[in-house]
Amino acid sequence: MRHGKKFNHLGRQTAHRKAMLANMACSLIEHKRINTTVAKAKALKQFVEPLVTKSKEDTTHNRRIVFSKLRQKEAVTELFREVATKVGDRPGGYTRIIKLGNRLGDNADMAMIELVDYNEIYNAGKKSKKTTRRSRRGGSKPAVAAPVETNASNEEE
Repeated sequence: MRHGKKFNHLGRQTAHRKAMLANMACSLIEHKRINTTVAKAKALKQFVEPLVTKSKEDTTHNRRIVFSKLRQKEAVTELFREVATKVGDRPGGYTRIIKLGNRLGDNADMAMIELVDYNEIYNAGKKSKKTTRRSRRGGSKPAVAAPVETNASNEEE
């Protein structure tokens, strides 16, 4: 019985599934977005988001944990250098899944999964401006500029 087991097996044995997710995660880290089926994209999201969270704190232990999942040294290096610095202030939700329609050959639901901070189209409208709240009581008032005097002799000539 499979009571309470919600993991999608994707029609594969355990070793094949782990290898496929590791390869897809490395491709996602390298290319910042990949096209795949919706089911694989959802499984990849569950696989890669804890790894990105681990990469925010650069320790030897975290690097070894991530390397045991990804199995590619270059992907681990890029994850801890470029990706971690871009998502350092984000509390979660590092990936986005955009549905693309159906595949022509077998009519499978296709999706694009991407790292959120690397999409310039979605991030162009939003400006991450940090504002501070200031109280009206104790603050200093802004200085009022003195009015500029015009030279009356130049206007008469």
